Amino acid sequence: MTEVLDQPSALTDPGERRGGSGLFRYVATKIAEAVASLILVVILGFFLFRLLPGDPVTFMTRDRPTDPQQLAELRTRMGLDEPVLRQFVDYLIGLLHGEMGTSYIDNRPVADMIAERIWPTVLLVGSATLIAVALGLWLGVRSAWRRGSFFDRANTGIALTLWSVPQFWLGLLLLVGTGGLFPSRGMHSPDAGPGFWAQGIDVAHHLVLPCVTLFVVFYAQYMLVMRSSLLGEMNAEYLTTARAKGLRDDLVRSRHAVPNALLPTVTLVFLQFGMVVSGAVSVEAVFSWPGIGQLLYTAIHGPDLPVLQGVFVVMAGAVVLMNLLAELLYRVLDPRVRTA
Repeated sequence: MTEVLDQPSALTDPGERRGGSGLFRYVATKIAEAVASLILVVILGFFLFRLLPGDPVTFMTRDRPTDPQQLAELRTRMGLDEPVLRQFVDYLIGLLHGEMGTSYIDNRPVADMIAERIWPTVLLVGSATLIAVALGLWLGVRSAWRRGSFFDRANTGIALTLWSVPQFWLGLLLLVGTGGLFPSRGMHSPDAGPGFWAQGIDVAHHLVLPCVTLFVVFYAQYMLVMRSSLLGEMNAEYLTTARAKGLRDDLVRSRHAVPNALLPTVTLVFLQFGMVVSGAVSVEAVFSWPGIGQLLYTAIHGPDLPVLQGVFVVMAGAVVLMNLLAELLYRVLDPRVRTA
């Protein structure tokens, strides 16, 4: 008996003994997968944009006569005369030093151009995402809990319609429908007064139409996903047990059903926050919003390869990072992942 008690394996749960190493291995695996995804993004982004039609040098000199020798000098200065693999190596070395190259069109560091555009995009897409998450999850829970009712059918029909509407088309409809009530271009008015409050009100006024355009599409996604997830939990045995214990219906929903139904929605929420950095190209193009999406739209017409590569890496990196955080949060929220 003493020998049995002296053996830790007789009294200690193997899962508990492996808890620390299991957590470390899980986190290390997910980080390694994220790093591998980023490496693949860098490789794919570099070679993918080399397949785009159009010559950057020809585009830059389209409005003025240029002889072949000048074109050759421009290609040499931009490094386009070197082999593709050599260009790729130089690009990797620059990334490791925090450099993304220089814009062919604007002749400015790409990192500086992205830094200028990222905050307008975060303001626009972040505001739309936060409102959409709050309203979409709230309506999704109530639609599922009242499934089959008029409230459920109406909300589901509206959400399906809004989800299927192209964002650029909806933006154009809002521009026509509001009749000039809100600004249609840019982020600032040239006649806006000085001072923090005057500038803030002016930006908010410009933000209304593009934010509403993004919000109605985002909200529809969250509403439908949350409704579907909660419907999958409605007939679970643990809810029947909770009701048998005398819990009110509101408590059964808020304490038991909703927390479990939120798990599939976590990935969507985090991925959407990852898309905050990338913005919405079509919406920013329609409203001339000076964000990442507008920068990408302009660079495609070049083609401005360094800008395209830099924006692509930033966009994809944000999604990969948010996906990593979602998977790590899953282990905290779902005990089944911890014991797997």
